[in-house]
Amino acid sequence: MDPKDQHKLDDIVKKCVKGDRKAQHELYKIFYSKMMGVCYRYTNNAEDARDILQDGFVKVYINLKKYNFKGSLEGWIRRIMVNTAIDHFRKTKNVFMVDDEDDYILENSKVESADSIYSQFGEKVIMEAIQSLSPAYQTVFNLNVIEGFQHKEIAEKLNISEGTSKSNLAKAKRNLQKILLEKEARLKDE
Repeated sequence: MDPKDQHKLDDIVKKCVKGDRKAQHELYKIFYSKMMGVCYRYTNNAEDARDILQDGFVKVYINLKKYNFKGSLEGWIRRIMVNTAIDHFRKTKNVFMVDDEDDYILENSKVESADSIYSQFGEKVIMEAIQSLSPAYQTVFNLNVIEGFQHKEIAEKLNISEGTSKSNLAKAKRNLQKILLEKEARLKDE
């Protein structure tokens, strides 16, 4: 980031900490698009994504005084959005997680080797495929593949076992592979 832009952003953050509504709106506008994308990956619809985004920004404003200006502000805000999305799904855990860790071994090597299919499609198509997954698979996939969390961390965050996290990831990949292969076949038929 350009030093001039960084200075402007630091100034906005300082004003936000003081409760300046105009600065809060400016911060929101700067990060809206990227953070909406983060939130949207954890839900199947724009309304829920907006709810998560709004809750996340409330947390950003409340906790901004803890930001120490070291590291990326965007990364700091992103982490809050991811955690807010996790909180959102913890509230619906009874319909969210499938405890199917015994099935983890099912075709795991086939799924892992099929990752190359993802490279054949654009971001929009892959995003649509991810959003068609069940909430459990979608969340574990996002946390592991996109955010880089390990299964132990995912298990702790979602209050599930590591085996369930691994199983959900394997099934998410298998389902994504199936969705994308079907899409590829439809495209060939057209």
